[in-house]
Amino acid sequence: MATAIVVADMVGVGVFTSLGFQVKDIPSGFSILLLWTVGGIVALCGVFSYSELGAMFPRSSGEYNFLGRAYHPAFGFLAGWVSATVGFAAPVALAAMAFGQYAKSVIPTLPPIPLAIGVVWLVSIVQLTGAKHSSTFQLVSTILKVILIVAFLVAGFAIGVKQPVSFMPASGDFGHITSAPFAIGLVFVMYSFSGWNAATYIIGELHMPQQSLPRAMFAGTLIVMVLYVALNAVFLYATPMDKLAGQLEVASVAGTAIFGDLGGRIVGAMICIGLISSISAMMWIGPRVMMTMGEDIPALGVFSRKSASGAPAYAILFQLAVANVLLFTRSFEAVLDFIQFALLFCSFFTVLGVIKLRFTDPALPRPYRAWGYPVTPVVFLLVTAFMMYYLLTERPVQSLSSMLIMLSGLLIYAIFRRRPEAAATSHHRE
Repeated sequence: MATAIVVADMVGVGVFTSLGFQVKDIPSGFSILLLWTVGGIVALCGVFSYSELGAMFPRSSGEYNFLGRAYHPAFGFLAGWVSATVGFAAPVALAAMAFGQYAKSVIPTLPPIPLAIGVVWLVSIVQLTGAKHSSTFQLVSTILKVILIVAFLVAGFAIGVKQPVSFMPASGDFGHITSAPFAIGLVFVMYSFSGWNAATYIIGELHMPQQSLPRAMFAGTLIVMVLYVALNAVFLYATPMDKLAGQLEVASVAGTAIFGDLGGRIVGAMICIGLISSISAMMWIGPRVMMTMGEDIPALGVFSRKSASGAPAYAILFQLAVANVLLFTRSFEAVLDFIQFALLFCSFFTVLGVIKLRFTDPALPRPYRAWGYPVTPVVFLLVTAFMMYYLLTERPVQSLSSMLIMLSGLLIYAIFRRRPEAAATSHHRE
């Protein structure tokens, strides 16, 4: 189940839209596949570090839990504030809007916005029925997503017309791999891999998390890495590179090349089904952050309440409301731009926390120790630091706004934390 959540959260629209911009500057089959392989390896480096923290501190909520334990509860709240407010609601809104657009490509008379709102409500209702029904829905939709992608891969290699592209290293590839476009391409590849840490948000619902968490994250990330490399290979194999260059709808272009005029609709339907499982995963894990924060902070206590079926109902409804506001105002893309830096910042310090705790608390029980330590955390930290540097230089306004969102989280933490103490002081005076 946790593996399905990792796969569902990772495979969104990123892999179906990135290639067009990559082949424009890196016209090499080998270099492109290496780029996606490197992205998967970096994600696995993150998996090993998060697995160590998850096994040490087995509690739902991801970075909120890890940063709070490794540094200070205020740092944890800062990460939780971003995740609980817009960190999941904005990607949910974006995925829902993409669902509406792809559904329109299948049946042109369908209206995208009502479809987007409808799919978020449908998934939320399933989540409100409790973990049993939502886990079945998640598992079935994720398996269906993977089967459809595999079917597309098989069809692409079987009936697609082979293009003059080589996946073996050639003389000019070293120049491509050491170029600036390769490094920048890696930034966008890593965005497509984001979600590898999804299982850490539901640790509290896992059976024997010390063992199941590392396995779920590793298996899920490995499955997605294989799917991503294979998808890009089939796009390049079956579609002329000049037709892909600069295109956003890469999957539709490839679908048309493989299946003819019907191809765009086939791909659109495949992506629609895949997006339902992505929305479901985010609507499952996002409210768990707010639920855990509600358990710790009395002022947010309402979000910790569970329904008779065990679902954090108020937290789910809160995320549903935020996602709806973002959809109605069409502000989800702007919000996603604003929070990217904050999400990278929290991931960076979470992995750094593994190294910190090895020095400050070497005696803490570690049921799982990060494989390849210290190399794997350092690799993840270097790539994440480069991504933050890229965002600061290329999108300074959005990055600074991201910092302001985090600072607002600290301010709210100070207010919420002071309230119980102030109440206690007032009561003592009486």
